[in-house]
Amino acid sequence: MTSAKPLDGVLVVSVEQAVAGPLASCRLADAGARVIKIERAEGDFSRGYDAAADGLSSYFAWLNRGKESIVLDLKDSGEAALLSRMVAQADVFIQNLAVGAANRLGFGSESLCKRHPRLVACDISGYGPTGPYAHMKAYDLLVQAESGLVSVSGAPGPLGRIGVSVADIATGEAAARAISQALVGQARTGEGAAIEVSLFSTMAEWMTVPLLHHDYLGKGPERVGLAHPSIAPYGAFTTADGATLLIAVQSDREWVTLCQTVLDKAELAHHPRFATNKARVANRAATDTAVAEVFARMTTDDLRRKLTDSRMAFGTVNDVAGLSSHPQINRITVAHAEGTVELPAPATTADWDLATTADALSLPALNQHGPQIRAEFADH
Repeated sequence: MTSAKPLDGVLVVSVEQAVAGPLASCRLADAGARVIKIERAEGDFSRGYDAAADGLSSYFAWLNRGKESIVLDLKDSGEAALLSRMVAQADVFIQNLAVGAANRLGFGSESLCKRHPRLVACDISGYGPTGPYAHMKAYDLLVQAESGLVSVSGAPGPLGRIGVSVADIATGEAAARAISQALVGQARTGEGAAIEVSLFSTMAEWMTVPLLHHDYLGKGPERVGLAHPSIAPYGAFTTADGATLLIAVQSDREWVTLCQTVLDKAELAHHPRFATNKARVANRAATDTAVAEVFARMTTDDLRRKLTDSRMAFGTVNDVAGLSSHPQINRITVAHAEGTVELPAPATTADWDLATTADALSLPALNQHGPQIRAEFADH
């Protein structure tokens, strides 16, 4: 491990709220960037989403470690001028305000990059800057629905929302990735970039496989619950003692292994109805029945042992309590004014360590750094 972070010395100014913008800047802060979070007088409204994290909003606790907070009224000319001076010294500017708000205030990415050619400026929106939906408000659930995501998710029956804010989260990650790529270009050429990323475009890309099924085969995949629309066997099966195990057979080679070493039905491995994945999907009911009959006669422990010895992919269905006690989960501790909150650790690890100073792992109170920031960027 090295104490140096890849974004040490990078200044990020972010007019952000909710999930996508804060997630993008959080990823940069974790890599060592200095992130100044611009908030309205009442604060980022995600501060009030819930009080689940030791009295704090779970969303705010997750996405705002290591940032500095300042309150600005951007409709006030003096406050807007202060932000302009901050942006002039920044390496990165992020905003996910309401549709069109940043442009009206003079802080859209395209106009900022014309004034500051070295700046990496990122606009995050619901549907992007053009097209008939460009000026529509967009929230996570709405984009889950508009993109078709809910139509291919879950079990047959009433449609349901994905259980986490997947459109917001994916968009924040996409923004962080694009900003990081632009910073590489900035370091090499001295030139910045104007970046646009939207919730809808992010989810549309994530829906590539179902979309290709529709566009080229004439029909999108159906909702199949804990199964896979184009792979079999792939899903949940009940054991003799009533537990549920999931298996994922990703190749015909793995199917042969399953038949020979777990099911003890070697004759199924090369049977014309089951020998290829296409055949197994076409005969899904018979494929699943063959697996289910064997699983129903074996205990969970016996199956786990056989699956492990065969190096087959399998898992169990956990609830949130199961995740909390899972042996593979890693955590970090972040501080706030009244105590600490334990969070899942960031998914990525690298030779450089996560920023772990007290400031890097602290959540800012509203306008906590306002006086110092105002002094630093005063109009001298």
